[in-house]
Amino acid sequence: MKKISICYSEHATKVSNSYCSGSSKKGFISSILTLHSIQTAVTCIYRVKASNQREFFVRLRWLDRLNNKGFAFGICDHPLSLDRISKNSRILRKSRGTEAFKSCDFAIEIYWDFSHAKFEYGPEPINRFYLVIILDSEVGLILGDMEQEILGIKERVFPTKIGESALVSRSESFSGDAVYSTRAKFCETGTWHDVLIKCFGDDGVTLRKNPVLYVYMDKKMVIEVKRLRWNFRGNQTIFLDGLLVHLMWDVHDWIFRPWLGCGVFMFRTRSELDSRLWLEEKSFEQNGFSLLISVCKNPD
Repeated sequence: MKKISICYSEHATKVSNSYCSGSSKKGFISSILTLHSIQTAVTCIYRVKASNQREFFVRLRWLDRLNNKGFAFGICDHPLSLDRISKNSRILRKSRGTEAFKSCDFAIEIYWDFSHAKFEYGPEPINRFYLVIILDSEVGLILGDMEQEILGIKERVFPTKIGESALVSRSESFSGDAVYSTRAKFCETGTWHDVLIKCFGDDGVTLRKNPVLYVYMDKKMVIEVKRLRWNFRGNQTIFLDGLLVHLMWDVHDWIFRPWLGCGVFMFRTRSELDSRLWLEEKSFEQNGFSLLISVCKNPD
């Protein structure tokens, strides 16, 4: 994210008062667009603290290649290094199974079952699945809703120890035009929010004439950026669940290099004590959460 982060000044930050007040002068504007873009990949990074207080990071990347769903697993110890995670990663394509291996000085066991999982719009399962990761005989991460199966795996671990885990980063990749929707929880004690991003011009389809960027939270418009040909990069701030949440966008290629058609949107929680908006990889060393949405108009 270094390329995008150097484009902005602290003085460009604005607070969206419309959402702070809980109401919006403009309601949820319906677009003539009826088709949403396609979610192609989801990457989540979790911070896990073991019972001995050792910290490490687990990256899960949910994949969908022609409906051949699977996930990639990677790990590194503290501090976070994306390069080290990539070197210590592997792809698992079976719908269910177990895997035991050594990586990054950890003895790792992974148990998963997606054979009856329900998927919505992308490669990430939403229910009827489980994924349990055990590191050095300690349960490090539990995902899914199949409680009996998860309990059976936990009982096999002796002594049963469960580390603390928290989602610190989520990245979603899309292909398609103009409308991008997802759900996010910006802090552990917060609630789930529907996030919708729309970006199009006067014709409601392309960015050729007077493009405008709209961002909605729970069907309320929180950000509107007009004259997008001038404001193709920028950032604004909203107040959500008692937190400052910054949105940064870069749609330069959408407008000026349409054959590439790439755009980037990033949400990140920020403490009032933070001295910088974007700390790139260092942001994972702080308490907080980031959501990155990258979009490409061409599926390839």
